[in-house]
Amino acid sequence: MSIFRSNRHIYVQIIDDTKHATLVTMSTKDKSFDGVDVKGKVAQARKVGEVIAERAKNSGITRVVFDRGGNLYHGRVKAVSDGARQGGLDF
Repeated sequence: MSIFRSNRHIYVQIIDDTKHATLVTMSTKDKSFDGVDVKGKVAQARKVGEVIAERAKNSGITRVVFDRGGNLYHGRVKAVSDGARQGGLDF
């Protein structure tokens, strides 16, 4: 599970390194995220983590390796991982 954090958005991908393919994606720019009424960047990041976990479980993925992309593990990055763990992903 790879995270990219910009100033305005957060992007999460679950990638299969052996096949070099992206399996599941989610971001705050995703069309399914438009109807979500969540205020604040940290709360939005937590919701992205919950949704990526749900999409991963639907694809049969339960265990991932967390790649924070060089970002410090706090704030929005920590919120994504907390949301993913709450959603059922194991890492």
